[in-house]
Amino acid sequence: MSINTSFIIPHKGREDMLIETLTSIANLQTPQEQYEVILVSQNKEISTALSEFKETVNLRVVHSDDNNTISHSRNLGADLAAGKYLAFLDADISLASNWLNVMIDTINTRDNTVLVSAMQVNSPNAPPLERIRTALSNAELDVPVNFLPGRNLFLLKSTFEAAGRFPEHLLTCEDYFFTDKVNKLGELFYTSQTQYVHIGEDKAYLPMYKKEIWRGQSNIASLRGRHIPLREWPSFIVPFAFSGGLLIAVLAIIFSQPVIAMVMLLGALLPFAAYTLRLKRLVKQQVTWWRCSLFYLLYFPARAIGTLIGVRGAVSTSSHK
Repeated sequence: MSINTSFIIPHKGREDMLIETLTSIANLQTPQEQYEVILVSQNKEISTALSEFKETVNLRVVHSDDNNTISHSRNLGADLAAGKYLAFLDADISLASNWLNVMIDTINTRDNTVLVSAMQVNSPNAPPLERIRTALSNAELDVPVNFLPGRNLFLLKSTFEAAGRFPEHLLTCEDYFFTDKVNKLGELFYTSQTQYVHIGEDKAYLPMYKKEIWRGQSNIASLRGRHIPLREWPSFIVPFAFSGGLLIAVLAIIFSQPVIAMVMLLGALLPFAAYTLRLKRLVKQQVTWWRCSLFYLLYFPARAIGTLIGVRGAVSTSSHK
């Protein structure tokens, strides 16, 4: 039986979550002979525990330089892939046992569907922030979407090549850039028929704040070379409207300009309230109003700071999944 699907997993640093990812692949309903796993590691060596997966999931380990981007790792894995289909996973994703079967069936039975991703579910005893992240990820289900995060993507290798591969010049936002290109070839579909757990999902607010600063650093670079639809503009404008509005309101109060302070405060709070209300509707009773508000109180300034750092060209990173 020939290899049908090539899993491609970029990896750097932690191995415990990667082992959970590989274990979930080993537990797939799909026969092992039908897939391979290409691990593109930026670690200098792998552990004995990882080496043992060479038998259970047909694992092949490729080493990449520590300075290369995650896009480079994904493209390198795709170059070596023997499968007709490519399954891009992050190294902290636990798949449901029917994941691969559903992916293949969906991409072959839905008209004009060229890229498929699965629904995210919470881990056991998930804290409020993880529940928020999961709810935002699942805002649109069982419908075509405009872009998808790179945590679990399934497509034909021919589609991957036709879309121009992952953009190696970006440190972050590479998945949105790539899936936007794929969307020009056909529909992206987010299915609830199978699931995954994002093991490394944000669980604490301060680390999330720091991570969003890093994630925001490629915002401007990701705009180059593609048309930006109207639906994406709020994600760039609102963090500055909120953060800048609050800052100017404080300065206006200091300099005794109450009218300007009120106008700027209103301009900051309106989008904040709209986003928080939408989030509360998504999480329902799982998360309190305060936790939803705290999320955007940290998220918007972090994104604004990250974008400004990216504009200055001071983009740097120490790790990726």
